[in-house]
Amino acid sequence: MTVELLTTRDYEARTGETARVQPKPKQNKTQETTKMLLHEELSRARIREIHTAAETWRPWRHARAARRWSRLARWAETHAERHRIQH
Repeated sequence: MTVELLTTRDYEARTGETARVQPKPKQNKTQETTKMLLHEELSRARIREIHTAAETWRPWRHARAARRWSRLARWAETHAERHRIQH
C-alpha cells in the first residue's frame, strides 16, 4: 500500500475547487492571561522595590563619585606639573 502526499495546492490543481478550511472556535484564555498579568505585576512590584532601595543609596553614591573625581583631578594635576617641569 502506498500513500501519496497531497498538498492543498495539489488538490486544488487536480479538482479545480478550493479547499475550505473550517475556522477553529475561539479558545478562552482568560486564566492564562490572568496568570501572565499576575506575574507581570509581581515583577513590576519587585522592580519598584529595587528602585526605592537604590534611591536610599543615591546620596552616598554621589558623594563617593565626587571624592573619586576629585582624587583623579588631583592626580592629573600633579602628573601634568611633573611633565611640565621635565620638558
